Amino acid sequence: MNTSKEEMISLLEKRGISNPEVLQAMRETDRKNFIPEDVKQKAYNDKPLPIGKGQTISQPYIVAYMAQQLKLQPGENVLEIGTGCGYNAAVLSKLVKKIYSIEIIEWLQQYAVKNLEKAGVKNVYTRNADGYKGWPERAPFDAVVLTAAPPEVPQTLKEQLKIGGRLLAPVGRRSQKLVLITRIGESNFKEKTLLLVNFVPMTGKAQG
Repeated sequence: MNTSKEEMISLLEKRGISNPEVLQAMRETDRKNFIPEDVKQKAYNDKPLPIGKGQTISQPYIVAYMAQQLKLQPGENVLEIGTGCGYNAAVLSKLVKKIYSIEIIEWLQQYAVKNLEKAGVKNVYTRNADGYKGWPERAPFDAVVLTAAPPEVPQTLKEQLKIGGRLLAPVGRRSQKLVLITRIGESNFKEKTLLLVNFVPMTGKAQG
């Protein structure tokens, strides 16, 4: 059975999404704009959906959970590694000033650009590249979020955080954990494990 948008929001609340700004961003970002025609009727189901060529759009709960954990503020700049279809960036774009998003797969980056335009999102900047190196010319960032799992978090990305900045990433090869890393000094970082997750592996240099 397919879910309505309001049922999706209600489910998020039941699962512990309580930040009003995050809930509003989820409500305002229409998932239908980021998926192919043949799965649009399933747009508000709390599940990943196929978007073609083995790629998927993330489950709404995970998008909302990650946004809530980052504790984003309106004036902040965020680096996203793994644009995918653009849905996660679109949600985050309603919470911050600018999103810089990198996608290693060229057709997917172009698909995201079209989807973001369709959704009227104007503060997300994308590039087709390996996210391992981040986006140094736009650093430092208030937050960095990864939507694909590296075996370990690249040091390059940690170093592109401001002091006090947060990095949220799924980490691991077979079993993955979602970790929140906070930069507390020039070379000091605090790490906290949040939950077990299952993301696609980060490709490119991250795999060594």
